[in-house]
Amino acid sequence: MSACFARRGVGHTVLPMSTTHEIHTGSHDHAHGPGCGHTAVRHEDHVDYLHDGHMHHPHENHVDEHVVAVDDAHPAACTSAAGGHDATHTHGPSCGHDPVPHGDHVDYLVDGQLHHPHGDHCDAHGSLETA
Repeated sequence: MSACFARRGVGHTVLPMSTTHEIHTGSHDHAHGPGCGHTAVRHEDHVDYLHDGHMHHPHENHVDEHVVAVDDAHPAACTSAAGGHDATHTHGPSCGHDPVPHGDHVDYLVDGQLHHPHGDHCDAHGSLETA
């Protein structure tokens, strides 16, 4: 069993595992679940909910913060241009696509694909299945 340790200056407890796992310590009055209004995605062996740029996972009596790990299935490098939207579309706040934490950056979920804005194109950073 892994021991918890405090992440300096952040106010979250971090559990070492294959993906970043933080216990959300801020107020979270919303109960995530089927029909809650947030996009549900399959992440490793469970379902997370995309909420205000975070991946939330209800767990016991708290909510975990998750991040999609950078791995072979979800690269973080410059890749071939991702499709799925008009080439003039710009990802960002209020663009209409859910932001998804991925490694040390944010991607956007477009038709099950992670897009990362990069220069004049979007990098393809793998897929994330909706639940």
